[in-house]
Amino acid sequence: MTARRIAEFNALPRGDFAAALAPVWENADWVAEKVSVDRPFASASALHEAMLALVRALPEDELLAFLNRHPDLGGADVRAGRVTAESDAEQSSIRLNALTAEQVAEWDGLNAAYKARFGFPFILCVRRHDQASALAAIRDRMNGTRQGELEAALQEIAWITRYRLAARVTDHGISGL
Repeated sequence: MTARRIAEFNALPRGDFAAALAPVWENADWVAEKVSVDRPFASASALHEAMLALVRALPEDELLAFLNRHPDLGGADVRAGRVTAESDAEQSSIRLNALTAEQVAEWDGLNAAYKARFGFPFILCVRRHDQASALAAIRDRMNGTRQGELEAALQEIAWITRYRLAARVTDHGISGL
């Protein structure tokens, strides 16, 4: 991954722009592709807000499809290395790729219960957590409402994508990191 200034991203051909920013979104290349037509962006924050607006504007069925492309934290796909490089690095940073058998059973049970209750996977920006606080978060959020969890998932995605975008844009100026 090559970090560039926002002006360099603005100057890229549309396909290169979309390809360079596709990894910011988990299995959703379309976000960077769609926002490419709105260039130039004055800042990485403006770019991030434009991408988030696209996702937030999705009808509920499309939003659920988008959310369901996210892997379970500590799930089978993570353990088998079948996730994006970004997700692998993030989950590995709190050792969700190296759980004990007991931890696997706990995470798998919580992930399944969360999906059964809300209809999409538990999403968390693990860069803001350690393994214990991530586990506490899923337990706590099991008590939420569906609408509250949809909003929580979008807020966590905002954090995830904020970090991923900041790693790609040298003059990101993205607040809160």
